[in-house]
Amino acid sequence: MSVLSAPYMHDEAAAFAHVEAMLWADGPVCPHCGVVDRAYRLEGVRTKPSKKNPEGKERHGLWKCRECRKQFTVRKGTIFEESHLPLHLWLQAIHLMVSSKKGISSHQLHRVLGITYKSAWFLTHRIRECMRSGEFAPMGGNGGAVEVDETFIGNDRTKKPHGEKKGRGYAHKHKMLTLVDRTTGCAKSIIVDDLKKSTLIPILRENIAAEAVIYTDEAGQYQKLADDFAGHDFTRHGAGEYVRREAPEVHTNTVEGFYSIFKRGMKGVYQHCGKQHLHRYAAEFDFRYNNREANGVDDVERGKVALVGAAGKRLTYHQPNQ
Repeated sequence: MSVLSAPYMHDEAAAFAHVEAMLWADGPVCPHCGVVDRAYRLEGVRTKPSKKNPEGKERHGLWKCRECRKQFTVRKGTIFEESHLPLHLWLQAIHLMVSSKKGISSHQLHRVLGITYKSAWFLTHRIRECMRSGEFAPMGGNGGAVEVDETFIGNDRTKKPHGEKKGRGYAHKHKMLTLVDRTTGCAKSIIVDDLKKSTLIPILRENIAAEAVIYTDEAGQYQKLADDFAGHDFTRHGAGEYVRREAPEVHTNTVEGFYSIFKRGMKGVYQHCGKQHLHRYAAEFDFRYNNREANGVDDVERGKVALVGAAGKRLTYHQPNQ
């Protein structure tokens, strides 16, 4: 049976029950006072009557805390907070985003879910926010291998304003650095302002264990990485070398494979992205790559991982005076 046929994808009460089971493993948690499993469910509560709903709408998933006496739902303190969209549509959107290898555009979501493009755009950015993970152990622990490479995408309007001729080279493009741990099969992408040694080396020191072995291309900024890590080797792409014949482990083909998926998604699905949002798109591709079938995570499990990440995150519209 298709995941989209599950009751929680269509029934609002089932959707609340599903999210509560995922986020409240030890019972309902009051977002106001923090007490766990000291709340009772409020049944049959409805909103005020309106022209659209003369009898009011039923408030699903409503709880009341026995300690502070305040009401709350599982939406509170998550990416779903203050959203007027039904929770089951949120779950459909999460599944579509995590199961689409190269992503799904906001225009496509607004047509599939029957919501406005503005709502779909804001919804996708909230979901990308829950895909971001601040917890990330240093890569290459226990002497593992880590591939490092950078790529260029889009057009940085701070370098080349709209209307100016782009020209050749990469100075006008966004820069992204990606690390891939061969042992865990996980990637981490970081948006950088430039590719100077003074910019990249501190990032590598922060995200890669000192006992790791680093593999890169022949770029000059990586020349003395052996001073900071257990080892460093590189391939000469300029000379047509992509795998060292006498040492097959020396290559950056894994991270290049990650970039092939990333660029196909950004160019083929999303097409345009401003620098202020690029870190969320990168987090989206990192999330799907790190939670892929090869790492033992299927579409359903990937959706559950994303749902757990929704807690404690709230993304609001940027106010004009901010």
